[in-house]
Amino acid sequence: MREPLSQAVDSQICVTGLAHPWRNCVRLLKLLPLCAALLIPSLYSMSAAAQSKGVAAPAYSIESAAAPAGLLLDVVRAGQRLIAVGDRGHILYSDDEGQQWLQARVPTQQLLTALYFVDDRYGWAVGHDALILATRDGGATWTRQYDDLEQESPLLDIWFKDREHGYAVGAYGMLLVTRNGGQDWEPINQQLGNDDGYHLNAISAIGDSGIFIVGEMGMMFRSADWGQSWETLEGPYQGSLFGIIAGQQPDHLLVYGLRGHIFRSTDFGESWTHIEVPTDNGSLQFGLAGGSLLDNGDVVIVGHGGTVLRSSNDGESFSLSNRADRASLASVTSSVDGGLILVGQNGIHKTDAHGNDLLDK
Repeated sequence: MREPLSQAVDSQICVTGLAHPWRNCVRLLKLLPLCAALLIPSLYSMSAAAQSKGVAAPAYSIESAAAPAGLLLDVVRAGQRLIAVGDRGHILYSDDEGQQWLQARVPTQQLLTALYFVDDRYGWAVGHDALILATRDGGATWTRQYDDLEQESPLLDIWFKDREHGYAVGAYGMLLVTRNGGQDWEPINQQLGNDDGYHLNAISAIGDSGIFIVGEMGMMFRSADWGQSWETLEGPYQGSLFGIIAGQQPDHLLVYGLRGHIFRSTDFGESWTHIEVPTDNGSLQFGLAGGSLLDNGDVVIVGHGGTVLRSSNDGESFSLSNRADRASLASVTSSVDGGLILVGQNGIHKTDAHGNDLLDK
């Protein structure tokens, strides 16, 4: 049984509709204004895909000066470069710590949901219609490696062990593998114990222990042999989980998701501790959408309502900041000056360590 729609609405988890069955998107537009603001681009992308079926040459993302202020869903580092992805196929990169952003040439206008780099040159991005893009020049130019227009389901996360071996996860239990750098992608959904096809929202390596996947209805899977076999875990929570952060110590990880829930494990998911987090106005807990282990060892997790949570003790406890604009945040990485680079509903923000815009100070 899938997660009740009412629970998802109450928790205000709406970025790209990932907390809900895809078929409920239109209904959500009528229920929550925030959902409408974030889901309209997703539905636009689906419509664009339908119109593009049968067209040999893909449409490229349109250059726009407003792209840095648009919907962006992930941001990472590739060496010294910052790279962000989001709506209408926009991929932006910065070589000056986020002061200026350039728009990459990208062969799609689909919503892009996540990206991953194995080094400063080789990276991959995923998005709607099971789209996978690749770059070999640090994100300046991109090529299409894989898509499935008939399925019309989004890929939601991607991870590579090296330049050859990688996995992508997505809606309705999609799990893809490549063993040749993305020249070929093979669906291996059947290897997971996910007969109901619950959405797979995030994938990550946990130190040298193996690979971890989390998803809808608290689903958890792990592989201690780097994808040769998979084990289904009994998770601590029945609501959707949206992210994974590997800790500094072997076997340590955090998972997070609906209604501000964070769980911590020190044994590669064998057991879990529920982490109590501060609440806004004493009661309101926003959903958590993205997180990162910073270079200094701190953990930052961001989410809806401008939520910025920070931990300096390996995730055992967190402090809370809320951005003044209360706009939803989707991802975070560190800047070299000790601040943060945030992306989300209102684009890119270069902030201090607590998520406050530097221009506001």
